Amino acid sequence: MKNFKLFLLTVIIFLPLSLFAQQTMTGKVTEKATGSELPGVGIIIKGTTKGASTDFDGNYILENVNQGDVLVFSYIGFATLEVTVGASTTINVALEQDTETLDEIVLIGYGTTTIKDATGAVAAISEKDFNEGNIVSPANLITGRVAGVSIVSDGAPGGGSAIRIRGGSSLGASNDPLIVIDGMPISNNNAGGSRGILAAINPSDIESFSILKDASSTAIYGSRASNGVIIISTKKGKSTFRAEYNVKAGLNTLVNKLDVFSADEYRALIAEQRPDDVSLLGSATTDWQDEIYQEKVSIDHSLSLSGQLFNSMPTRFSFGYTDQPGLRKTSSFDRISSKLSLSPTFFEDHLKVNVNVSLNNEANRFTDGVEGAAIYMDPTQPVYDATSPFGGFFEYHTNGTPKNAGRNPLASLLQRQNISKVKRFYGNVKLDYKLHFLPDLSAVINIGYDKTVGEGFNELSTESINGFRLAVGDPLLGSRSEYTSERANSLLDGYFVYNKELENVNVEVTAGYSYQKFEGEDFNTGNLRDPDRESDVYTQPDVVLIGFFGRTNLSFMDKYLLTLSYRRDGTSRFSEDNRWGNFPAAALAWKISEENFLKDSNAISDLKLRLGWGIAGQQDISAAYAFLGRTNLSSNISQYIFGNTPILTGIPQTRLEDLKWEETTTYNVGLDYGLFNNKVSGSLEVYLKESKDLLANVAISDGSNFSNSGFQNIGKFTSKGVEFSIGTDIVDTEDLQIDANYNVSFNRTEIDQLALEQDIRVGGIGGGTGGTVQLHSQGYAPFSYYVYKQLYDVSGTPIEGAYADLNQDGIINDSDRYLYKKPDADILMGFQSNINYKAFDLSFNLRASIGNYMYNNVNSSRAQYDNLQDVEALGNLPVSVLETGFYSTPNVIISDYYIENASFLRMDNLTLGYTFNRNNSDKTNIRLWTGVQNVFTITNYSGLDPEVFGGIDNTIYPRPRIFLLGANFKF
Repeated sequence: MKNFKLFLLTVIIFLPLSLFAQQTMTGKVTEKATGSELPGVGIIIKGTTKGASTDFDGNYILENVNQGDVLVFSYIGFATLEVTVGASTTINVALEQDTETLDEIVLIGYGTTTIKDATGAVAAISEKDFNEGNIVSPANLITGRVAGVSIVSDGAPGGGSAIRIRGGSSLGASNDPLIVIDGMPISNNNAGGSRGILAAINPSDIESFSILKDASSTAIYGSRASNGVIIISTKKGKSTFRAEYNVKAGLNTLVNKLDVFSADEYRALIAEQRPDDVSLLGSATTDWQDEIYQEKVSIDHSLSLSGQLFNSMPTRFSFGYTDQPGLRKTSSFDRISSKLSLSPTFFEDHLKVNVNVSLNNEANRFTDGVEGAAIYMDPTQPVYDATSPFGGFFEYHTNGTPKNAGRNPLASLLQRQNISKVKRFYGNVKLDYKLHFLPDLSAVINIGYDKTVGEGFNELSTESINGFRLAVGDPLLGSRSEYTSERANSLLDGYFVYNKELENVNVEVTAGYSYQKFEGEDFNTGNLRDPDRESDVYTQPDVVLIGFFGRTNLSFMDKYLLTLSYRRDGTSRFSEDNRWGNFPAAALAWKISEENFLKDSNAISDLKLRLGWGIAGQQDISAAYAFLGRTNLSSNISQYIFGNTPILTGIPQTRLEDLKWEETTTYNVGLDYGLFNNKVSGSLEVYLKESKDLLANVAISDGSNFSNSGFQNIGKFTSKGVEFSIGTDIVDTEDLQIDANYNVSFNRTEIDQLALEQDIRVGGIGGGTGGTVQLHSQGYAPFSYYVYKQLYDVSGTPIEGAYADLNQDGIINDSDRYLYKKPDADILMGFQSNINYKAFDLSFNLRASIGNYMYNNVNSSRAQYDNLQDVEALGNLPVSVLETGFYSTPNVIISDYYIENASFLRMDNLTLGYTFNRNNSDKTNIRLWTGVQNVFTITNYSGLDPEVFGGIDNTIYPRPRIFLLGANFKF
């Protein structure tokens, strides 16, 4: 009793003292590197659940704090900071960026996660990892950076990029990945698809890419996810004012040309091979390839302003201008881009609003592909002829009547204007409301709209030899057609997210609904110079996609992770019986490094094993309503005459009622690792993809339908592969930092089954009529080359027209063709490194492709002596004819001699920069840099470029080598 009284007395004395010791803490949280205020920073009293968060200005108020308490400041992307409370009631802190934590954040379908918690095959590339150089298309920011992702870009100004994730999943439907921008899915059929939208985005507005590669991570997008998903996040406003201006200029230069005979060499060749035609030679010396190309300067400006409106609304506005002339004369691309982002919060951060609005204007001047004409044109003929009735350009004619001969390629460029102007508005509004009465539950609504309006004309000069005539002998009228095009994409997503942290289990559940509609209309006047012209209006059938989706993420003791997802999708492209598809997925992950036997390891800092399975769908075909019975009106040239009255006829269209979803099932095993406190990190992936009910436009049995071809579900194929990536900080000192990243992927694809075991001929080529050189066949890779086996003499020279009789029937015919090699690489590699020494920085990236083959259609269709004689003129040849001695194109065009190994090693970018005021805490700095794009290519391929999408090289728009100067201003 005595002890109890003593205890009670002690409590009575000291309790008021402790109450009076409690105090209210205030302060501000900023970013150490820039001094910017940080909103939304969490502050808790260590060991309790009591806390607060900073407002838009970085200020906080925390009540009932005792001296000696430890305040924990935490914010995504920054290192956690602990501060002990003393006598002062004000604590201001500056948080440092935690680069490792920042890199872990990755966007997934309808949510976010971190690399550490991801269960699927995902890759995140943030701004600091982007490729540098003359980046006009966003795809070039990540070229070579992600294992299993192939990006082949066009050489034309503003050209698109063909992106393939793990080789694609279809034969005849789209193989493009789904592009999602700030939560807005962009269809591959909407104004150029992924190529169109990527050309419209200013790369300077992009903050990060997330690439979802396996079905366990993509299946929640269901209907369009079989080829992977690329999620793009754009930059948002900051709490304090920031401004940035970037400018770069580049000189576009020609890397190399196709090797043809010079004027003097050509004269000698004609004297040897065609002595009777020497009189047809001219007296000029013309390099026609030099004539069609130009070296011009491109310029790119981008300006961004970021801060807060009304002291409570983080805002970012950006403006960009790109002027990119092409290597080919008269070709050009101009883009004016603007973007506004607003991200306010309301009701004490319960309602988060994200508004993204972009308005872009593009102007293109397209050019004809005149490389073939430049190769073939007689180099002894002049470019200009003062007596020519065709605008002073040399052309083959007799008294103004065109001859059946090649055309002046420079005249083809200068006498045509093919102008296109495109306005594109796209954006979305996302509302994320955390319910007041149930903070663990959030309701999200995402409304998006994408509208493209294009117009243009294609005009040919009245002096062009290629112009239109009403009748033989009449004056040339040239030609002119005008066109308009509209595309619209509307989106409504609504879903709930429930997130609950229990003692040993974290639960996140997402469930929702998605509606997306695509509309389009095209109009073309036809040739306005032709009195019998026909205008054409085509309203594209609306395409509607509806989806119901759900996902559950479970984390047990932060060691064992489970993800389950399901999506049910409907498409208007298929009939009611086949309209709906079901796309489930599941993934498991085990954080091995969190187990007791590894938790304290100094060598292994992260180790996670992942297992994934899922089914994704494909319905992206050009036939929108093929399941319906449809009738089209005939054109004026196919009318039926009743008496003296012409009547347009109704033509029934192909009806394909049995079309259904193409499905791809993916199995994925992954191992993520981090060594030595994550100084070395990466992943290893092994996957198997099985696509069935493949959609393709193939032949239809005669008399069974209203066409000889149409889309059908024809078979299945399998892709399997291995991917490996590693990144490391080689040196990390105050003055010197060196890092390196390497990735490699192996992929094999094989067609397992085709309907009725019927091969499908693909891969049209030049040099004949209707010829193909590729084949889809069971047991082989898609697009394998289908050729004759060339025979050689004792010296190793190919014998013209001599092929192996593979079926040994004594006759060389189509039955002796065989499948030989394929265009897709077996191995893809990427390597990137950054070196920083004090204020200097150097970066470069390399790519390698091994095991890809190319059909050299330039040589197969032109490098034969018979082509020296055109119908009414002479023609030049590739010098490779000297190696073969071939005379006739039809004899050799399908020879495997023209299938060449196109493996290559390419350095895409090399940049060197210097930053003024790099380490000063002042926000202002200036970086000056120089660089080269398309630095070098090492290859044994004899053509112009070993990287031609599709594997058939029949002349391409060459990729320029660009010498760059640039400056970045931040303040």
